[in-house]
Amino acid sequence: MQHTSTQDTFVGLFVASGIVGLFFLALQVSNLSSFTERDSYTITARFENSGGLKIKSPVSAAGVKIGRVSAISFDRKTYQSVVKLNIDAQYNTLPEDTTASIFTAGLLGEQYVNLEPGGSDEFLKEGGKIEITQSAIILEKAIGQFLFKSAEEKK
Repeated sequence: MQHTSTQDTFVGLFVASGIVGLFFLALQVSNLSSFTERDSYTITARFENSGGLKIKSPVSAAGVKIGRVSAISFDRKTYQSVVKLNIDAQYNTLPEDTTASIFTAGLLGEQYVNLEPGGSDEFLKEGGKIEITQSAIILEKAIGQFLFKSAEEKK
């Protein structure tokens, strides 16, 4: 009887550790792994179309993740998508004339904001605005334009 009790305990510990492992794996996949808020500053970019961009999507510069998207809203006056970007404080030397584009990681991957630094001597600060932006490329729209153009050429 003692042997079965020990075996049950080990099986229970194994199952519990598996559940904990799955929990941490789920956190990594959903980008919720960092519970602590790092020092950061917020800047804003306006896009004609933010596509499938989501809150917590990465913000990168030169292929390095430097922040995350913190909010996406709709401006009812200009009919634009307003995207707030939390940039890690250590990257506080982004020039004021930095440009922002929405890219897709791979063919069917998640969308992210890519920042291309300009040449200004002044830097973006808390509450700064990125003036030059390029909206997301909508795959359906691009395919529709291609099909329309090819049908027009056949006429």
